[in-house]
Amino acid sequence: MRSLPLTLAARLVPVAVLAAAGVAMTAPGDSDARPQQAGASPKPSATASAPGAAVEQRRYPTAPATPCAAVPAAMVKKLVPGALTAGNALRTSDVSRRTGCSWHALDDYDYRWLDIAFDVTGGSGGSGGTGGSGGGTRGPEGAEPLSGLGKQAWIGEELTTEDGQKVREAVVTVRMANATVTVTYNGSDFGDRGAPSATVIREGAVGAAKQAVTALDG
Repeated sequence: MRSLPLTLAARLVPVAVLAAAGVAMTAPGDSDARPQQAGASPKPSATASAPGAAVEQRRYPTAPATPCAAVPAAMVKKLVPGALTAGNALRTSDVSRRTGCSWHALDDYDYRWLDIAFDVTGGSGGSGGTGGSGGGTRGPEGAEPLSGLGKQAWIGEELTTEDGQKVREAVVTVRMANATVTVTYNGSDFGDRGAPSATVIREGAVGAAKQAVTALDG
């Protein structure tokens, strides 16, 4: 394999070792650790003043208890060839508020990463106050509105190059009442130092986001 950019090489070392063992890529003591990607989940907006809106904002009492089941195994195999379909659950200090899962693998020269995160505020056991994220109108910086998902949704797309190696990424953010769902999907081809097409990455991220929103509704 050719020499890889440092940041990508750092990701791939644990992929080869930990993915085979089914171990989550989080450091001990780091309760909310996850790879930093573009278009991170936005901060919840202020509580709506209308009583009816407040009830809607508190629709979801907790985050999904089994986030790795949010994406069907068949979709995981398609989006992340070679990955363990069971996924790596996000380690968090408050599973009633925040849960998530990631899948990652290097299949021959093709690398893929899929990550989903659920963030619920104002739930029965949450620590995020009484308001929710459903009342906001602004999405993550640089993202564009995306129709057909949740109450509000956005997608941010980026193609980066480091040491001649291209990486393409899409981040979908969906707001549903008092919950925010964030899906990150990226990939790179270390054979030709290129990246998957924009269509492949965008459709993969949107497809996984649709499954994650369905899981939020139970």
